[in-house]
Amino acid sequence: MDAPTEEFHAFFDHHYSELSRFAYLLLGDAEGADDLAADALVAVWRRWDRACADGEPVAYARGVVAAMARTRARSQQRERRRVALFWSHRPDRINDPDVPAVLDVRQALARLPLRKRACVVLRHAFDLSEKETARALGISVGTVKSQTSRGIAELERMLAPSRPGPEAAYRTAYRTVRVLRAGPAERSSW
Repeated sequence: MDAPTEEFHAFFDHHYSELSRFAYLLLGDAEGADDLAADALVAVWRRWDRACADGEPVAYARGVVAAMARTRARSQQRERRRVALFWSHRPDRINDPDVPAVLDVRQALARLPLRKRACVVLRHAFDLSEKETARALGISVGTVKSQTSRGIAELERMLAPSRPGPEAAYRTAYRTVRVLRAGPAERSSW
């Protein structure tokens, strides 16, 4: 082992718990604080020469923890806003939901491969554009188009009424997929 590695290991052993406590006080989450402290120490290790340049690697590490905590807090705040926005757009009361149909759609979605399911859900349940979906999943817009189209087609096949007769749940589930294929305006009553 070389000297910087030994020096960093000693630094890690001596300051990890302090940095973790600092992160805990910033975040209020013990498990998240441990993760954040570990992530911060990885970042410090990558820039160990810079951290030691001022002669105060602890101050540098605290700054990294603070910056990462700020980023995480902002991310959590954005997520809370998204969740609040999602729930604010939902009707307060659902008139006579067809529970079997909803369960059938959920079961059918669960049977789709993950990428197709993610494309269908982001495009149709969250009304993201193809471009936004592609960015969220780290895939091309063309892949989003094909996976969404194939996913909806598979859902239609899975939920299509297989027998003639008054199977209301399957007909409703099938209509639900048809509404998914439609668009946001047609889904407003959904």
